[in-house]
Amino acid sequence: MIEDNRPLDVVILAAGQGTRMRSALPKVLHPVGGRPMVAWAVKAARELGARNVVVVTGHGAGQVEAALTGPQGAPDPGAVHQPQLVFARQDRQQGTGHAFVCGIDALGDHADADVLVLYGDTPLLRTETLRALLEDHRTRDSALTILTGELPDATGYGRIIRDLEGNVERIVEQKDLKPHEQIVREFNSGVYLMDSRASGLAHRITNDNAAGEYYLTDLLELYHAEGEQAHAFKLSDPDEVLGANDRRGLAELEAILRRRINMAHMQAGVTLQDPHSIRIEDGVALGRDVILEPGVILRGRTRLADGVTVGAYSVVTDSVLEAGVVVKPHSVLEGAHVGAGSDVGPFARLRPGSVLGPGVHIGNFVETKNAHLDAGVKAGHLAYLGDVEIGAETNVGAGTIIANFDGVNKHRSTVGAGVFIGSNSTLIAPRTVGDAAFIAAGSAVHDDVPEGAMAIARGKQRNIEGWSRRYWGGMADKVQRKLPWIAGWLERRD
Repeated sequence: MIEDNRPLDVVILAAGQGTRMRSALPKVLHPVGGRPMVAWAVKAARELGARNVVVVTGHGAGQVEAALTGPQGAPDPGAVHQPQLVFARQDRQQGTGHAFVCGIDALGDHADADVLVLYGDTPLLRTETLRALLEDHRTRDSALTILTGELPDATGYGRIIRDLEGNVERIVEQKDLKPHEQIVREFNSGVYLMDSRASGLAHRITNDNAAGEYYLTDLLELYHAEGEQAHAFKLSDPDEVLGANDRRGLAELEAILRRRINMAHMQAGVTLQDPHSIRIEDGVALGRDVILEPGVILRGRTRLADGVTVGAYSVVTDSVLEAGVVVKPHSVLEGAHVGAGSDVGPFARLRPGSVLGPGVHIGNFVETKNAHLDAGVKAGHLAYLGDVEIGAETNVGAGTIIANFDGVNKHRSTVGAGVFIGSNSTLIAPRTVGDAAFIAAGSAVHDDVPEGAMAIARGKQRNIEGWSRRYWGGMADKVQRKLPWIAGWLERRD
């Protein structure tokens, strides 16, 4: 446990352009596991209990700031700690040291706090790892702690050179390594945890180098000049600090995070029939004994209660499925709430605002939108139910359409409980249908239907004798060539 009561401030560096992404979207906004990469760093800072979180923006600053102040950057539901989120602009890209100064200046008075530096393109870094880093830093009363990792081949990374006591003596970039240092496998992740002197020391970083940039790594020498030792905290899994510079790297991060998320759900009692094909975003919550068939995608704030089954290749976004719900294959749910024991699909679509009570049956090729269906409603096939409230145990026949749109406005209808709507009926909104009413198949209902009444809204049937013989007989040559059965029937009738 971390017993030190000093506050923690977090600076997230997210100003880079990411040209190798070849994208109009800033690199840090590319999503991984259902969140923009930079939002993972914000999430970790919140979970650490940070007092303030500063995000340093540059390229695409407006987009980044809008994303983090909108739904994508909002705290997870139930989050206890929601620190102030501050933005600092790095208008000129002059290195990590300069970016850090921009961020630290935005904190204002921070003389009593430790400062943690994170990056907007390392979404795999676990909160548990950062918590252990913070505990180690404070237990050792360290002035500067560097998060490091070890790889069999650390080519391309700056290396950690330790002294005889194991403290960090130098950080050496790849191009500056001496021959005997080439074998060093411990690398610098770029994540630093510093005491309250960080701001003052950062302002002393110079750009006296070939690139003319300010490097955050220079803080090590500045702390040494203060008579302080720097410590390293080594990652057990170096993948945690992987970044993404291009689309290939982005796909690698996605694959690692997908495996991590899927493994956690399986360990918690969820059945994933084919984990390699199932994608579950980080904001999704699953109960015990949930079964996910191959190809399922769960997105956003989706919540699945105990015993839910989601069929193959279904996509569920920002939806709540109560206990025992069955979603059959190839269904799409977005912004829906499905009551306990209901079943949906196959090939069904529940659009935003769809609320299903318990025991509702939505069958194949049924679409709902902004529709409230009470307990026991059944809509088995080929229906569109938009902007409507339907009472308990109503039966919606195949081909039913709630015609809710007049070309300009949407209109809402109400259908009572225990109603029977015959197949191929159209209710022209706004309509009210009373409890226990009947609507005859094929009706186009343009008036309200009272309780217990039957509505028949269709033309009177007439049977015209001999029609087919006269009709087909008038095109005998064509019938002979293309419709042999009809030709035979005409011959038999003659």
